[in-house]
Parts: sequence; structure tokens; C-alpha cells
Amino acid sequence: MPNALVIGGAGATGIVIVRQLLERDYQVTILHTGNHKPDLPEEVAHIHASPYKRDALEDALEGKHYDLIVATYGMLKHVTKAVVGKTARFISVGGLAPIYKGWGDMIARNPWETMEPTPLSLPEDHALASDETESQFSMAVRGMEGLVMQGHAAGDFNGTHFRYPLVYGPSNICPAEWGVVRRVRDQRRTLIMPGGGLTIIARGYAENIAHAIMLAVEQPENSGGQIYNIRDDRLQYNHEWVAQLCSALGHEFELIDIPFHLLPEGFRASPPQLLYRHHWHPSIDKIKEQLGYRDVVSFEDAVERTASWYMDNPLPPGDEAELNLGDPFDYEHEDGVVAAWRKLASEFGNAIADIPRKEVVWHHPYRK
Repeated sequence: MPNALVIGGAGATGIVIVRQLLERDYQVTILHTGNHKPDLPEEVAHIHASPYKRDALEDALEGKHYDLIVATYGMLKHVTKAVVGKTARFISVGGLAPIYKGWGDMIARNPWETMEPTPLSLPEDHALASDETESQFSMAVRGMEGLVMQGHAAGDFNGTHFRYPLVYGPSNICPAEWGVVRRVRDQRRTLIMPGGGLTIIARGYAENIAHAIMLAVEQPENSGGQIYNIRDDRLQYNHEWVAQLCSALGHEFELIDIPFHLLPEGFRASPPQLLYRHHWHPSIDKIKEQLGYRDVVSFEDAVERTASWYMDNPLPPGDEAELNLGDPFDYEHEDGVVAAWRKLASEFGNAIADIPRKEVVWHHPYRK
């Protein structure tokens, strides 16, 4: 029986990856800090160590060898070095958003305010993935990808790297969807939707992302030495994302469409995932063509499962997990913003009502 180590294994995709490896008859061990207790079968072994500290990793892996190591968590520069000599097959995971110049500084106080417009459908090797950027975090993430590819080229292991999108699904350590789900639970009637919710954000349901990892597990020759963007094949505007969540939960918001350019610096009267004003639109053609990736769970089913899970397993209000989302859930402030916007919109409508204008009579050119 082949053995596998999953570094992480306690989050949304990690749990699914472990289960899918078990289905493929792997003997699975997870290495994690122990801060979270994942719902996994008893046959899964646990190693408690910090994947952010090289010494701790090396001590934990002393004398061990695995047929496969999948790293979904930790400091990749330490992990990449620690696994040398411990496996012949290494699959790593990093962020997608920090890679492309213009997608914002992910560790800024308000990262959505650092975004710039970028082209749609960016491939893995697009110039924006290598152009110099002022974000030290982005440069560090790129460097970690480089270490994995260097290890592969040096023959240290057969390496593959995945760029994760905004992941959603049960057991998510930082569930962006909670911003909408909690407002439904709290029976909020309005939801501020800046820019009409027309921004496209790369999201990935945990089971779909885990499926992509399994394709690499099953095709080491095709995927070795490759970097893959990954997300749901089915893209959605933010408006559609919210609408599907509401449909799954039987709730309807009055959506308050405030133009982005009117929002003050530090605006947080809306779920943060709705505040990104430019698209995150990476291409996944490479993994579709090379490994045959397709979504295994539809958008509608994925959102239904996610929404249902968080209704049954809500984050405790004010808990660390909720605070990490950067959403204050300050409903008094939100109501004040909505009232101010309605007043402004009314004044604008009245101001232009009496401005002279030419009447337009239009008909389709094919119409006689």
C-alpha cells in the first residue's frame, strides 16, 4: 500500500484530499499544528508540528519516507527543503491572487484598494506573473513557486505546483462566504453590492480543487515540473454568487448598488469579497488540456452544500475565525450608509429630471 503525507489536511481542501487519497488505497498521515481537529477517519495518522518552522519540520520527518507528499499549508520555502530525500513525488499549493501584478497586495490593510485592471483569462506564464511588483508578499509567493520548480529540475523530486483561488466549502478556516451567510442568519434585508456585483472572482469549491490535485497524483509524468492555475471551470460575477447563496438559503436581499468610486478609503460595510473592483480571471486551459480537468461538482450544488453546512455549523460571533475575515458586521453603520446612498440617489434623480434633453426614437435596423 503506498503511503502519503498531507501537510495541512485540516482545512476545506485538505480534508477532501485526504479522503480522496484513502479512496485510492493510500495510507495517509497528516502533519498539522493540531489547532484544528479535522473530521477524518481514525485510520489517518497525525503528526503535530509547525510547517512554518524548518527545524520542527525536519525533526518531525526524521527517518520517514513517503511515496507522495502534498503540501497544502505552511511556509513553502521550509517545506520544499524539508521534503528532499523524503519523497519522490511532491505536490505543493500556493496562492493564485498574489502571483499576478495588479491583483492587489494581499497583506495590505484593505487589499481590494490596491488592485488595478488586468486582462481576462491570464495563463500561468503571462507577463503579469513575472513583472516586478512592489508587493514583497507577491514576490515571496512567486519565489516559493520557483523553489519547487528548482527542486524538480535538480532531481530532488517530481514536483507540481498549484495556484489556489478563493476556496469555498465546508470546514473552511477562512470562509469568505460567511459574510453573506451570517447576514442571512441575522435576517438582514439589505446588502451593499458595490459596482452592481459585476466583478469576476476566481473561486474554487473544495471538492473540485481536490479533484485537480488527484489528477496530478494520477498523472505524475504529465504534471511533473508544471505550475497550474486552478479554479472552478464555471465562473460567476459576484452578483450571481450572492444570488445563488440566497437561493440556497431561501432568502432575498435588497441589493444596494453603490458605485465603487464613491466608497471612502477603508470602506467595510459589505462582505470583503464583494469589495474587489477588478476581475481576478485566470485561465485554467492548461490543466484542462494537460490533465483533463473538469468540475466534478456543479456551481449550484457546491453553493448549496456550502451554504447548508455553514447554516448548521455557524462561526461563533466575534470568534477568531470570524475576525480573520475582516468583516465587522456593523449593521448600524451599514444602515447609515444605505440611508445616505438613498438620499444621494434621490437628489441626483431630482437634479437631472428637469435638464432639457433630446428625445430618441429608436427601432431595430431590420425592422421595417
